[in-house]
Amino acid sequence: MRRVAVTGLGCICSQGRDVDEFSQALSSGTSGIGALTIVPTERTVCKVAAEVHGYDPDDWLMPQESQRLDRFAQFAVIAGREAMRAAGFVPSREQGLRSAVVMGSGIGGLSTLDIGFQRLYVEGHNKVYPLSVPKVMLNAGVSALSMQFGILGPCYAVSSACSSANHAISLAFAMVRSGQADLALTGGSEACLTFGMVKAWEALRVLAPDTCRPFSKGRQGIVLGEGAGALILEPLDLALARGATIHAELVGCGLSSDASDLTLPDPDGAARAMQAALLDAGLAPEQVNYINAHGTGTPANDASETRAIRAVFGAHAGRLAVSSTKSMHGHALGAAGALEAVATIQALKTQIAPPTINYLEPDPDCDLDYVANQARPMPIEVALSNSFAFGGLNAVVAFRRYP
Repeated sequence: MRRVAVTGLGCICSQGRDVDEFSQALSSGTSGIGALTIVPTERTVCKVAAEVHGYDPDDWLMPQESQRLDRFAQFAVIAGREAMRAAGFVPSREQGLRSAVVMGSGIGGLSTLDIGFQRLYVEGHNKVYPLSVPKVMLNAGVSALSMQFGILGPCYAVSSACSSANHAISLAFAMVRSGQADLALTGGSEACLTFGMVKAWEALRVLAPDTCRPFSKGRQGIVLGEGAGALILEPLDLALARGATIHAELVGCGLSSDASDLTLPDPDGAARAMQAALLDAGLAPEQVNYINAHGTGTPANDASETRAIRAVFGAHAGRLAVSSTKSMHGHALGAAGALEAVATIQALKTQIAPPTINYLEPDPDCDLDYVANQARPMPIEVALSNSFAFGGLNAVVAFRRYP
């Protein structure tokens, strides 16, 4: 089994238009949550979101690209391009045969679907945009990236709600580690801020009215976000041989299913995913320093995740730094794990645990160290990043600092 290096990172989200901006915002505790502007809010209770502010596809894409790609796929291409540039490696045709793209998305081309339905059902038009189907499909970003970089090996999309990106990363990791691929571009993207989707989340009664306060007493729910994160994975020996920068080492993944409820989290399922990640990585619980928590800001999720962490780490749980960066970049659904993987790797690189901002006061059901409100310089050698999805689908990835 080969060791797997992360040699490239890319992202776009409410906190930043690239990895450097994102990292600076995380370290400074700068929130990307603000007024919802890309959706009419006259008929919505929710007025806030973590949208990519001032986004103009022409800043990144050629006009023909932006016309053919839904917003979620545009984000995937933007983050993927940054990651490939950072890796400094464009595969030859021969290398392309040994390369892969695996990206996650919970919803896919929702904006295109929303616009098409508006034309058909509200405005009474009898036709929609001719490329609606390829714009809607979940693999649109994957296909665009494969074409752009000549990646000829396994290329596909993964959809498992809020765990989509971590499931994609886990599959890409398995391919590189096993020798099936010598390079994998992986992560996740989402653009879920449409009128219909905001109303759907309102119906679940889990949207916060003001901001996201994970693990805090008085938390009222999630804030929807959008964006994309991307990682380049390579075998460590091949990456070193070509002189690549090693951002971190991906050392393990753990997957589980609750098999109990569509929406209510089960701490046992979350615990089994973390335990599986530790076992896969050959790590003892005491070796973990930091956890980037799923931390949605809902009463049920945060208490359940806290119980799961205590079950896995025992007495060491009290010595862990645990934070939810969703307090800053919102909940990007299928892209959440990708953004949080980038945040976790940046924590390893900078030796700074990002904060859980908007924290008011402790909740008796959430009794861990949540790095409240301010980032914390600290030694971080090993970190986990948790994703737990509706449907009870859990995926945890483990990273180790590379010297």
